[in-house]
Amino acid sequence: MFWFKNAMIYRLTKELDWSNDKLQEQLLSCEFVPCQQSEMSKFGWINPLRESELLHFSVAKQILLVAQKEDKILPAQVIKRELEQRINELEEKENRKLKKIEKQALKDDVISVLLPRAFSKSQQTAMWIDTEQQLIYIDAASAKRAEDCLALLRKSLGSLPVVPLMFANEPITVMSDWIANDNAPQWLIIGEEAELKGSNDAAVIRCKKQDLEAEEVLSLLNAGKYVSQLALEWEENLTFLLNEDCTLKRLKFADEIREKNDDILKEDYAQRFDADFILMTATLSKLTENLLDDFGGEKERL
Repeated sequence: MFWFKNAMIYRLTKELDWSNDKLQEQLLSCEFVPCQQSEMSKFGWINPLRESELLHFSVAKQILLVAQKEDKILPAQVIKRELEQRINELEEKENRKLKKIEKQALKDDVISVLLPRAFSKSQQTAMWIDTEQQLIYIDAASAKRAEDCLALLRKSLGSLPVVPLMFANEPITVMSDWIANDNAPQWLIIGEEAELKGSNDAAVIRCKKQDLEAEEVLSLLNAGKYVSQLALEWEENLTFLLNEDCTLKRLKFADEIREKNDDILKEDYAQRFDADFILMTATLSKLTENLLDDFGGEKERL
């Protein structure tokens, strides 16, 4: 099962048709195909559930998609070394300096020769679509990786009207207040890790294994610093880092959560996958609901 390690959350601004047959047909247009010998990169959808022909996994208005990217690893220094050798040999042979366009043609040829021998690196990114709450969660730590997945889905569907989920009250203000005034909500436990920034300078202070109620941290907040990232524990469900851009990083589900479906036999892979997906989505949905409540709801967009 794809237990999310991060969550970049987006709001669907328009309802779309997520019917299974139509979705499968749309996703097939961007199905993942491995790189051919002459290709540097490929990106497309794969089957979330092994041994299934479907490019999506759907249960109870929740949809799981998995994008796979394959990149050929061709180090720049390898290309440079081979290219320089070819340029030197040709310039010696013809007793002249090669033009820029000739060097580029040689470089293209070097890459085409080296590509079949290059190693491949694969990366999978899971995307969960909550069609009931009109939210999309992407297990990505970087905005670019998330945007690449959204672009692939947009290409598959034809359109995808989404915006990042934003809280009404700025996270930096709320998180700073939690620390400065010791008034975090009862359902959250403040961890021992935070990132502090200044409003008028580029300084970043990272605290790890640090009591955030210590005098030195409070004095930084009083001096104008604010909390841009904070480690939190949600009751006994999971731990995570909350960022100033409303994204969640380093999600770690508690053993008590992950072991809830241990009574399902390992041989029943599909059943366990189904149960774990329902459990994970229910947990993250409740977390999102609680965060929205404590951050004043969702930010209104003009």
